[in-house]
Amino acid sequence: MIRSYRDGRVRVLELDRPATRNALTGAGLDELEVAVRDVEEPVVYLHGAGAAFCAGADLDEVAALDRKGAEAFARRGQRVARTLEDSNAVVVAGIDGAARGGGLELALACDVRVATPDATLGEPGVTFGLFGAWGGTVRLPRILGEGDALEFALSGRVVDAETALRMGLISRIEAGPRAVAEEIAANPADTLAVLKRRLRDGSDRETKERLEAEAFAELVDAHGDEIAASRE
Repeated sequence: MIRSYRDGRVRVLELDRPATRNALTGAGLDELEVAVRDVEEPVVYLHGAGAAFCAGADLDEVAALDRKGAEAFARRGQRVARTLEDSNAVVVAGIDGAARGGGLELALACDVRVATPDATLGEPGVTFGLFGAWGGTVRLPRILGEGDALEFALSGRVVDAETALRMGLISRIEAGPRAVAEEIAANPADTLAVLKRRLRDGSDRETKERLEAEAFAELVDAHGDEIAASRE
């Protein structure tokens, strides 16, 4: 279900259930969590096989769950999203085709979201009495702002790539999103990891500024020769 392979400095993780638009079962979530935790490369490229990024949770499995099982299933998805967010690697989501519900929420947990012109994104679960519960209610307001997050989630609408770019759901539209992962991977791995930690830090401003200065000093010490050469 999850294909994992190295391509230079990029670890490619492919959701590989194209017949279901890469919908994730509980077992698939566990596979993805392990694959992300095992990454040693500085950049991860997460994408879906076939014509979709990810349709979210496998609804056949969800429909069979009792209340306790449903909560446990949501917790699994949340854990995978946190693993993506907390990884030392920079995680790039390459969104081609549909990203729905939990699939969109996994993309929201990634550091960079790049969509093809054919991508569509949405949280349509509300239209049949559900919503993606893999951290979307936490991340959507942070990314879109509360008002836009409420309208997007409560309407269940699906947006195209251009609209997603204007909303801030994605950062770029590219015919080949993987090139963005390779572009990022060309930079020093330690600098990428430090920048991700600093930009993701939810501490108070004073703490963040202190840690930023300390990280800057560490990188100057580690890359002094390169910094000097860049001025020539």
